[in-house]
Amino acid sequence: MRPAISNTSPLLYLYRTGVIDWLEVLFGEVWTPEAVRMELRVGQDRGYKVPQLAGYTWLRVVQPQSVPSEWLALDLGRGELETMALALENPQKIVLLDDRLAREIATAAGLEVWGTLRVLLEAKERGLTDSIGVLVERLESSGMWISSAIKDRVLRLAQE
Repeated sequence: MRPAISNTSPLLYLYRTGVIDWLEVLFGEVWTPEAVRMELRVGQDRGYKVPQLAGYTWLRVVQPQSVPSEWLALDLGRGELETMALALENPQKIVLLDDRLAREIATAAGLEVWGTLRVLLEAKERGLTDSIGVLVERLESSGMWISSAIKDRVLRLAQE
């Protein structure tokens, strides 16, 4: 079991679908940077239902030493930047990102990248659920945009 580093959206969407605890089963330990904690706090202050990170013993807030300067000019939020920087410093960990640009940059940097949908696929493969179709629907209803092509592909991979 390899540990992971997560950006905001996987934590938020897995929480909203009621399966955030699968992260502990899949990864044992998950790190996230301070910027992600702050993004969640802003969401909470605006009245959104967000996970309380302190309530998860398997989740640690860990700061990267630095963010590559060339990444600062990119159209990415602080959460993505710090998450990718932390993953770059800890390349043995899987990095959880949903933003397309962030995923492309992290992949180009040689990092193993999973999105929220990959987490659902892995959970099914490891027997945590019999079906992910309902969970994909919950992701969409909780605000995650999933193209019909990606949705079809994920459900096909899940043999649903």
